[in-house]
Amino acid sequence: MTGVIASRELGHLLRSPLAWLLLGVLQLLLAWLFLLQLEGFVTVQSRLATLDAAPGLTDLVAAPLMGSAATLFLLVAPMLGMGALAGERQGGTLPLLLASPLTPAQIVLGKYLGLFAFLLLATALTLLMPLALLAGGRLDGGKLAAATLGLTLASAAFAAIALWVSSLADTPLTAALGGFGLLLLLWLLGLGGGTNGGVLHWLSLQSHLTPFLQGVVRLSDLVYYPALTAAALLLAIHRLKDL
Repeated sequence: MTGVIASRELGHLLRSPLAWLLLGVLQLLLAWLFLLQLEGFVTVQSRLATLDAAPGLTDLVAAPLMGSAATLFLLVAPMLGMGALAGERQGGTLPLLLASPLTPAQIVLGKYLGLFAFLLLATALTLLMPLALLAGGRLDGGKLAAATLGLTLASAAFAAIALWVSSLADTPLTAALGGFGLLLLLWLLGLGGGTNGGVLHWLSLQSHLTPFLQGVVRLSDLVYYPALTAAALLLAIHRLKDL
């Protein structure tokens, strides 16, 4: 039954003009940033050739693109997930959904998987840009894989948090604003927590993404994003159980 809810949620997004508009704007912005970064690399390429262990296309183009995508996904995820549960509540269909044989866990996981699948589509489209460089350049496959993994894990957390906020809100607009505010707070926490492992720095979404973009995969970062995702989903499930 979870798969049915996930298919329904993904189908709803794929039929939504807003979702396609967001995806189109997202890709246009990322394509523009990609071309700017590529132009910058071409400008300094001759100087980089004289350096030992000089950064390459992956360091100066592909990884920064994935970082930019994460920032934009943070903005988009709350708008994509705002109607997942808040929209059901506003439309009066949430009580019917809760009265069905589906458990709150199945409802939340289904909604989440549908939303996350759409973000995975956006991730795949983003990855095509640096992969296109293989036609005339060389990429560090390990670093690109690490950056893509980081973006995927961050997207999973974004979707879960957006869904949790949607379970709390009465209207999609409130869910979108609340989700964006919470994600932005978690993203910026590291700015006030220093860089020496303080609590705020550890809680920051951004501080755990940076190593992935540098090609470093740490156990603490691999644990952080799934733990945050699971916590947000459990809170959403608990919220539905209280309704």
